[in-house]
Amino acid sequence: TSITPSQQKLAEKLTILNDRGIGMLTRVYNIKKACGDPKAKPSYLVDKNLESAVKFIVRKFPAVETRNNNQQLAQLQKEKSEILKNLALYYFTFVDVMEFKVGKYEINIIWTFIKMSFCLFVSCQTVNFDLTKNYLDLVVTYTTLMIILSRIEERKAIIGLYNYAHEMTHGLKTTTEKSYALISLQMVYPRRNLSADQWRNAQLLSLISAPSTMLNPAQSDTMPCEYLSLDTMEKWIVFGFILCHAVLNSDAAALSLWKLALQSSTCLCLFRDEVFHIHKAAEDLFVNIRGYNKRINDIRECKEQALGSMHRERRKFLRSALKELATVLADQPGLLGPKALFVFMALSFARDEIIWLLRHADNIQKKSTDDFIDKHIAELIFYMEELRAHVRKYGPVMQRYYVQYLSGFDAVVLNELVQNLSVCPEDESIIMSSFVNTMTSLSVKQVEDGEVFDFRGMRLDWFRLQAYTSVSKASLGIADHKELGKMMNTIIFHTKMVDSLVEMLVETSDLSIFCFYSRAFEKMFQQCLELPSQSRHSICFPLLCTHFMSCTHELCPEEVYTHPYTHTFIRHHIGDRSLSLCNMFLDEMAKQARNLITDICTEQCTLSDQLLPKHCAKTISQAVNKKSKKATGKKGEPEREKPGVESMRKNRLLVTNLDKLHTALSELCFSINYVPNLVVWEHTFTPREYLTSHLEIRFTKSIVGMTMYNQATQEIAKPSELLTSVRAYMTVLQSIENYVTIDITRVFNNVLLQQTQHLDSHGEPTITSLYTNWYLETLLRQVSNGHIAYFPAMKAFVNLPTENELTFNAEEYSDISEMRSLSELLGPYGMKFLSESLMWHISSQVAELKKLVVENMEVLTQMRTSFDKPDHMAALFKKLTSVDSVLKRMTIIGVILSFRSLAQEALRDVLSCHIPFLVSSVEDFKDHIPRETDMKVAMNVYELSSAAGLPCEIDPALVVALSSQKSENISPEEEYKIACLLMVFVAVSLPTLASNVMSQYSPAIEGHCNNIHCLAKAINQIAAALFTIHKGSIEDRLKEFLALASSSLLKIGQETDKMTTRNRESVYLLLDMESPFLTMDLLESCFPYVLLRNAYHAVYKQSISANA
Repeated sequence: TSITPSQQKLAEKLTILNDRGIGMLTRVYNIKKACGDPKAKPSYLVDKNLESAVKFIVRKFPAVETRNNNQQLAQLQKEKSEILKNLALYYFTFVDVMEFKVGKYEINIIWTFIKMSFCLFVSCQTVNFDLTKNYLDLVVTYTTLMIILSRIEERKAIIGLYNYAHEMTHGLKTTTEKSYALISLQMVYPRRNLSADQWRNAQLLSLISAPSTMLNPAQSDTMPCEYLSLDTMEKWIVFGFILCHAVLNSDAAALSLWKLALQSSTCLCLFRDEVFHIHKAAEDLFVNIRGYNKRINDIRECKEQALGSMHRERRKFLRSALKELATVLADQPGLLGPKALFVFMALSFARDEIIWLLRHADNIQKKSTDDFIDKHIAELIFYMEELRAHVRKYGPVMQRYYVQYLSGFDAVVLNELVQNLSVCPEDESIIMSSFVNTMTSLSVKQVEDGEVFDFRGMRLDWFRLQAYTSVSKASLGIADHKELGKMMNTIIFHTKMVDSLVEMLVETSDLSIFCFYSRAFEKMFQQCLELPSQSRHSICFPLLCTHFMSCTHELCPEEVYTHPYTHTFIRHHIGDRSLSLCNMFLDEMAKQARNLITDICTEQCTLSDQLLPKHCAKTISQAVNKKSKKATGKKGEPEREKPGVESMRKNRLLVTNLDKLHTALSELCFSINYVPNLVVWEHTFTPREYLTSHLEIRFTKSIVGMTMYNQATQEIAKPSELLTSVRAYMTVLQSIENYVTIDITRVFNNVLLQQTQHLDSHGEPTITSLYTNWYLETLLRQVSNGHIAYFPAMKAFVNLPTENELTFNAEEYSDISEMRSLSELLGPYGMKFLSESLMWHISSQVAELKKLVVENMEVLTQMRTSFDKPDHMAALFKKLTSVDSVLKRMTIIGVILSFRSLAQEALRDVLSCHIPFLVSSVEDFKDHIPRETDMKVAMNVYELSSAAGLPCEIDPALVVALSSQKSENISPEEEYKIACLLMVFVAVSLPTLASNVMSQYSPAIEGHCNNIHCLAKAINQIAAALFTIHKGSIEDRLKEFLALASSSLLKIGQETDKMTTRNRESVYLLLDMESPFLTMDLLESCFPYVLLRNAYHAVYKQSISANA
């Protein structure tokens, strides 16, 4: 009995077979790649112990005798269970391929139907498009599958090994099936394969070439054919005529079509990166067939003519056409409704040309390099992505338009066509009525309510209807009602605009093939970055990574995810590859932008450096000499350019390096800022965060680098110069916000706050650690060596004239402006770290002083109670040891405290500018602490005040440092006694300073060249800290110190030895110390102020005479 078309279910079978065919291709492709990789190949194929067995199986394939105990197969007996386990995926994939034809009976039905309707395929491609396309796709898919399968050289070994192991285990045999291939032709190819000049003359894809028709809907009798892939049609033609080559000798139209396809491409994409070399394969086939010499000559002629110039010109045209289209639609997105066809045509055309270039550049021996290298390919891809973004963004606009179109126009026209049909069988009538009813029921409210549309059933019904009406004996022949077919094809396109926009984008613009051309993909990206005019389009490469997951198939889920305990032949997961490529592209873009920003910052730092005060000395000198008419310098010496000259332009054409950098940066930043984020395989990437991260890292390295610290020579940049450079750098970074929507303040906070700590987040040294180390190990060490002195009058450390000149000028690193710059750079946290480091050095000096006190404890104890017995004191003093060491260590402590006071004062000045109200509040809080306040509470207030740079009676940092020195072997009473005797030791040692030549007081600097004027600060602060720790009376201990010191110094006046008393008056001035714990009345009672006044008079008089 004959089977009716409705019973054959051809539409369903073709749909399912095509989908399954793609799944089979995916699995076979991955097997081929795995077998071609020595690392991924099944271990049984490379095992030396199994080599002879594998060769035997291949030689005897397909009939391998398993009953005889062949010695060559003995080794397989041990491995049979593992072979079954590990080769199962490979074997059953081959079995699925052999069963792909779904049985002889169903294939014969399709074959019979195709023979009945072959003429209709050729003549009615405009009306039965879906049926024709699906059939041709099935033929190409089957052919491709067989070709790729033939390229797996290990297929016999794999099948034979598994079959042998299976028989040894189960005693079963496998069978193979025959395959069939069908072919037909499509007649729209010549119209699609036009040159760029023909496209340009026809104003193809232009919306503005005819303004009066801009709002008219784009129409065509062959709607689905307009955006059909050129690559797909070429595969239909090439494989069709290779399989049915006899028609080339009998049909001139077929021969013309064949030649056109041969001239267009030299290789076709079989699947992913597997290609089919057309000319070689066709020539190898025809050379063995008698009477095909002309066809072979045709192939050779076409191969010579198959140049890439036509495709190069097409890409050039498409770049401008897509740019125009994207620009117009961005301004008027409402045009996406009537001109949707143009969008998908543009996407399809561009996709074809991009894939052509990718395929040929990787597989063809280049005759003309320019034809296969396109440095502007990124621009074309970018405009494709822009059109895709418009479709996704304005999808609801398109839905509204086409819902109204379907219900208001298509339904009416289709109803009229159905009504005018002379014959309409029941099945066809039911389907047609359902079409009209479905469209009539549509309304805009459904779009506004967010209702999900689904017209897949309607499209499948039309597919079924094509099958019913395409047979020669059909009551309703589709060939006789072409208008109905054309209308239905148009309606199907309109339904896709409502419910299948994403699928349409995949169909017309999917570029997931780049996933399998990683090297070419990366090369294109690098070319894009190297060309400044193209860098603005570089974001298209990360966007392409979002396409990759569309090439996966449910029949090969291992490409997406593999369970760790399953055996698979997948080498690289597409998801992982898409993530790694996207990450790499965004990272490289951010690096490029970072490098440009760094170059701009370097230029700006150079310009800022020209404005430093040190550079104006020469200008001032020239002005002074010019005024006094003195000739200076060489006659031929060029005049130094003044800052700002670089901004003077003679004309607009003059472009500086800085202009080029800014242009390149603005182009690249456009790309980084193009999308806020993109999703790849359920992972979200934010391009701006890459730039932010790289800026943070580079800013950190730049700040540390700009210190120019050299550990060998102990050289470092002046804080003021570093601050100028950092500010110039920050100014440039702030301007980045004009290009990219990033929070540059966050970058500053992250980087600059890290620089206030000892180490940054990467464990690298910061400017805080570098400057702290330099001031302690270089500047203050030279002070203790006697090469530098602290000048209170200048509030700075100054170099002293010595035989070995220092490599740096201390004043240039320690004056008020430099210390303020240092405070700006380090901030309160950094200055606190500096203070803690200084206090650590002081605590080590105090520890040594305590050891000296312990050595002289007995003598000091006696001296403490004998200060009113001059002769006994003199005798006891001679028993003291290490007197000079005590004074030197106390002087060092004083110098460190003097430096800290400079740093604290600078910090206070800086904070007063930035947070004046907060600083004044802290200062008011400190000044109004009641005397009876608990010491712990007072210390908390002092700690707050010290952090703000305010001076405190008791230094909290020093208290903390000295508190950590408490020894477990010494009782608190003993510690307290040592502290008291330390004050005694210092007091009775002061007279020895009078004999030192360097103890001469200098009125100009208001101090001594050996820094003994710092003793007063050391005594005050050490006493305050020690007796706060031991809970003693600071005032009482300082009174005791004053009594002992004044008694000891007064005895100098009775000395007759001039060498001993040479600087007596200078030493007297040490008692003129400001102390928050002692009063002038107390000083007067111990050491009359008249002596101090006379001492000042003497040193000033001596200074004047020395200067004279």
